[in-house]
Amino acid sequence: MALTPSNMLPLGTKAPDFKLIDTVDNITKSLNELKGATGTLVMFICNHCPFVVHVNSQLSQLAKDSILKGINCIAISSNDVENYPQDAPHLMKQTALDNDYIFPYLYDQTQDVAKAYDAACTPDFFLFDGELKLVYTGQLDDSRPGNGIPVTGKDLRAAINALVNNENVSSNQKPSMGCNIKWK
Repeated sequence: MALTPSNMLPLGTKAPDFKLIDTVDNITKSLNELKGATGTLVMFICNHCPFVVHVNSQLSQLAKDSILKGINCIAISSNDVENYPQDAPHLMKQTALDNDYIFPYLYDQTQDVAKAYDAACTPDFFLFDGELKLVYTGQLDDSRPGNGIPVTGKDLRAAINALVNNENVSSNQKPSMGCNIKWK
């Protein structure tokens, strides 16, 4: 496990479009059809990363809280499944069901979407406004496996609440930290 920070895509960046297979229902879905009216949270995650496993319950709860505010969540796994078979699509589906994901869990087989977002780690978070312009990229909160800090999602939740309330999202954004995306 290589501890990797997110690359911090410049704020204001337009969300790169994509069409990917949803591993839960096996239907190809696009950003345009999945985006939320108020905003869209794109999360790069995977099944096996201990940093993602550490926050899975919070991701599920965050999505449930956010959808009520017009923020849709989308999860994408871009890991190389040949060398990391635990991240294979059929296991992604099981992970989504086991963790009560109410959001699509998409498979980026070519890794082109991760590259377009300049995603670097899992988890890596990108919050876009209703016009799909980036307003937040950074950590969920200060919790990490083994550091004893509770998982609350406070940093990402603060950004979502600011967006929902038409307030400026703080530009003081800390990079997410996690396992590096497993590139081919």
